[in-house]
Amino acid sequence: MAEVSLEGDDVVLHLSRLEKVEGVHGDLRVPRSAVTGVEVLDDAHRAADFVSVKVGTRLFGVVEVGTMHGRTRTVFAAVHRDTPRGVRLTLAGMPQDEWVVGCADPEAVAAALVAGGLPAAG
Repeated sequence: MAEVSLEGDDVVLHLSRLEKVEGVHGDLRVPRSAVTGVEVLDDAHRAADFVSVKVGTRLFGVVEVGTMHGRTRTVFAAVHRDTPRGVRLTLAGMPQDEWVVGCADPEAVAAALVAGGLPAAG
């Protein structure tokens, strides 16, 4: 399962081996300063369901792992059936505009990121 962590001046999205294959991507890393908001999502699958083009694995409501390209934004998602809730990190000046990450306890993940200095979503 994907995990978001703070490592020095960076925010890192660690993917499992399977997610790296599903998402056709390795771990992702952005500077802390690129994160403009962190929020809890009750339906992380829906947050990844807006795309016209995807690179990765997508079966709505079951798995969305990869880069989703829409008309106005690009999202990297790592959401599975067993983690339908999650967090969204909004990014500025990065290849992706958002990361959507399914997690078992999104409130705890968001709280840890905000406590680590990232801004909560407005």
